[in-house]
Amino acid sequence: MPSITTTAPAKINLFLHITGRRSDGYHNIQTIFQLLNYGDEMSFCDNDTGDIEITTNLMGIPKQDNLVFHAAKKLQTATNCRKGCTINLRKQIPMGAGLGGGSSNAAATLVALNQLWQCNLSTSSLAQMGCELGADVPVFVHGQTAFAEGIGEQLSPLELPEKWFLVVTPDCHVSTSEIFSHPQLTRNSTPIKIRALDEVRFRNDCQKVVFAQYPAVEEVFDWLTPYGQPLMTGTGSSVFCRFDSESEANRVLLQLPNQWNGFVAQGINHIDSNQRDIQ
Repeated sequence: MPSITTTAPAKINLFLHITGRRSDGYHNIQTIFQLLNYGDEMSFCDNDTGDIEITTNLMGIPKQDNLVFHAAKKLQTATNCRKGCTINLRKQIPMGAGLGGGSSNAAATLVALNQLWQCNLSTSSLAQMGCELGADVPVFVHGQTAFAEGIGEQLSPLELPEKWFLVVTPDCHVSTSEIFSHPQLTRNSTPIKIRALDEVRFRNDCQKVVFAQYPAVEEVFDWLTPYGQPLMTGTGSSVFCRFDSESEANRVLLQLPNQWNGFVAQGINHIDSNQRDIQ
């Protein structure tokens, strides 16, 4: 049977401003989604049974609760596809860390199965479908670092210097819904123009609330502060610091306390489309 192997990359938010609360319960945001050359390994093999099976090193999550399964079922239903697939997912991206792992997995599933099943949906159609699964799924479907507005689905591609990042994650899982529903969350940041990005001092409007609820995240931030200008990504729990070279980032990684996990990755502007070729 034909198969596809791909990497579902992590992302970091180079800043995160919340500009208002919407009537549908979501929030309007502005952010830069920076893709990284680090992620989860996924493979897809189709079948003629119509069944969707998932094998993974991620323990304790039923198939029906996995965003990968929901993405595959959504595409299957929307296109009346009679084919099924076996999906192997090898997780490296920490969960509940603001790195977009689940959304990236869902996006990789939509893109790979659209090709494998020959559904012939456009990238914009897949992105719209992905938005129903999660607000940051579209950026992974398009596979480009981008300035994002709306709930995160209005994307303007960016070409950024491909810096190196040390990403550190404490042993805690931050609930996105908890943070966005918190009464002390800043929700009135003044919108900025994309042409003014170079003049903006980046911040994360969720950071103060997360620090209060999850002190371990603030401990990581404080530890990284002497090495640069750390910032929490998304709603946490990961904190990143930017470096000009891989060697600088690795030098700090070697000093990381044992109770935290960390990795070094380079920012990328595009997902390599060759990684999604049918084999």
